[in-house]
Amino acid sequence: MTASTAFSNRSVVCEDYNPLRTAFFGDTHIHSRYSLDASTQDTRTTPEQAYEFARGKKLGVQPWDENGKALRYLQLSRPLDFAMVSDHAELLGEVSVCNNPDSELYSSWQCWMLRDFPRGGYFLFNLVGMSEGKRLGFCGENGELCRKAAIGPWQQIQAAAESANDRCQFTSFIGYEWTGAPDSQNIHRNVIFKNSQVPELPVSYIDGPSAEQLFQSLEEECRSNESGCDALTIPHNSNLSNGLMFPTVIKDGTPITSEDAKLRASYEKLVEVMQHKGSSECYFSQDAPLGNADELCNFEQLPYNQFSGRTFSFMKEAPKSNGGFLRQVLVEGLQQEKKLGENPFKFGMIASTDTHLGAPGATDEDNFIGHGGAGSPNKDKVKAGLPDALEFNPGGLAVLWAEENTRESLFAAMQRREAYGTSGPRISVRFFGGHDYPENLCKSHDFIKEGYTRGVPMGGDLTISEKAPSFAISALKDPGTKNSPGTSLQRVQVIKGWIDNKGQSREKVFEVAGNPDNGASVDLNTCERKGEGYASLCTVWQDPEFNPEQSAFYYTRVIENPSCRWSQYICSASKVDCSKPETIDEGLEGCCSPDHQPIIQERAWSSPIWYTPS
Repeated sequence: MTASTAFSNRSVVCEDYNPLRTAFFGDTHIHSRYSLDASTQDTRTTPEQAYEFARGKKLGVQPWDENGKALRYLQLSRPLDFAMVSDHAELLGEVSVCNNPDSELYSSWQCWMLRDFPRGGYFLFNLVGMSEGKRLGFCGENGELCRKAAIGPWQQIQAAAESANDRCQFTSFIGYEWTGAPDSQNIHRNVIFKNSQVPELPVSYIDGPSAEQLFQSLEEECRSNESGCDALTIPHNSNLSNGLMFPTVIKDGTPITSEDAKLRASYEKLVEVMQHKGSSECYFSQDAPLGNADELCNFEQLPYNQFSGRTFSFMKEAPKSNGGFLRQVLVEGLQQEKKLGENPFKFGMIASTDTHLGAPGATDEDNFIGHGGAGSPNKDKVKAGLPDALEFNPGGLAVLWAEENTRESLFAAMQRREAYGTSGPRISVRFFGGHDYPENLCKSHDFIKEGYTRGVPMGGDLTISEKAPSFAISALKDPGTKNSPGTSLQRVQVIKGWIDNKGQSREKVFEVAGNPDNGASVDLNTCERKGEGYASLCTVWQDPEFNPEQSAFYYTRVIENPSCRWSQYICSASKVDCSKPETIDEGLEGCCSPDHQPIIQERAWSSPIWYTPS
């Protein structure tokens, strides 16, 4: 296809174009063989293969036999609609030269260590590159040899995305991960480009060791030129940032300005609420003051607040309420807006996997083999028992409401934050906010049309009004597949965050549809789901505590009935009985750990809708 043909096709409307928008499911956090951590675990998946897997093709994963044949395979039961390979920018060149016998750097002691002692090499390269923001000495003056070596992999990543992009059928975005972890505190972002116009090299943490420098570099190398380049940055795992992900001061301690807030908000339209390494929605503690604990926050919450907590027990600290959980950050955004006139933390929510096997969308609890990354690599042999660290999970999915499955339409959905995340299921969620939705709207065939006409969708801003806002919410259960039917819904909640008249941050959870006490359960011996639930839930809810003088945001959380967690599926199939030690085979000790949560309630989180007083 010529460049002119490709451009002209952008104006061709897809046959299934829907002006009221369709939910497209995808994964924007995928690592292939070009990521250092994936490569040290012997992941051999190429970006091309990752996109093929997303579209439904079978994928071979480690370990491999002596002939290079995979000993395990994965295949999605349902293909994805879109995906983005997001390999780490920081060490693209290093991984390339250390795995290329023709490179002059191949025989360096650092490369030798990376190949022959991959775990040690992993820690060395990560410590220098992603924690200290430097390059190892073998990269030459100013790291030029490794920067030059990164051009090839970056071009191949681009080529794979261009080749996989199938207008109206499947969308592949060009992107990467900016991977900063100062003092082991996570400030990672995925960078996703609007189209094929991208910088010559991805801006890495080594090039600009702060989020502000990332934004400024993207301004200079992308948005400021006339090529049509544009990008968004998507923070992830703020639960592991120890509060560092969303600072209100710059590096020297000076408070951010309105210009700083405006620049950040122009790039950070979305944030990952859930992925392989835990949920970042909200903080839970048994010690919370009476009445303030949201028990549903106790969902895939990691037991530590930064990366080092997993590796070094003496550095393990429990999560804190101010550790970067998104609900608290969203309220802080309201506080900053009162000070600056700009909200730096006005983001919508998505989820993804962070797979290090190159297996996007592999989120099924009943078929989870691990994602690698910080978990279990299974490089030399399949780990006995549980295939991943007990605290990790299969990750989630990103969902975009768009007119058609094209880069232009999906990227526009991201920019306006008409997006939501799920913990894996394909739940369908509509969330509209306005001031005059009729109470019987759920009975109307024009529910969606009226939702748009009378208000704004998720990600939007409510108009100023003395009248309390109302919210039209519709949720449909994941239909599942013939072999694995979806789980019924249990309830829908609206979470409100606001600034009260004393300037204090507040939050509250409202039950708005369904029944939290419906008696649904799951048999832990067979993982059979029991009890009644809902195929769909719909309501029009009005805020009974609205104050037109108070800034606020609202988002909805849709909860399924209880089901088995991935670990319990394995414990159940292995017939573990914790009262009988002889049934606990090697690797299954986690089944009887006090930290094991055998039951989960899968869910979806919408992007918020904001209200700002005049």
